[in-house]
Amino acid sequence: MALKIRLARGGAKKRPYYHVVVADVRAPRDGRFIEKLGRWNPMLPKDDGQRVELNEERIKHWLDNGALPTDRVLRFLDEAGISKRDARSNPTKGQPGKKAQERLAEQKQKEEEAKAAAAEAEAAKNEAPAEEASAE
Repeated sequence: MALKIRLARGGAKKRPYYHVVVADVRAPRDGRFIEKLGRWNPMLPKDDGQRVELNEERIKHWLDNGALPTDRVLRFLDEAGISKRDARSNPTKGQPGKKAQERLAEQKQKEEEAKAAAAEAEAAKNEAPAEEASAE
């Protein structure tokens, strides 16, 4: 039986409240669980001591018995000093997507074509009076 330490959502609409539970991976998110291990109230300020409350002893017990925490729970465990979470690196996070990059390239190409056309028109305009003056 594969176990996860994860969040089960409670609370009213637009007012989330989560229980940290250990549950079978096949159980529904808010459904059957084995044991409550803590709680998380995201509506409280980040520096509030009651925002995240964990039962460290029971969490260590379940970790020793093979339960795997989800990423969000692992962040809480890392802050509490129970478990270590490796830092993640996503160097492409701030870059625009494929379509946006295509639009930018297309826009840049149009600007270059417009500059080239303007330069040609300017050159033609400068040469035209010179030809008229030499013809007279």
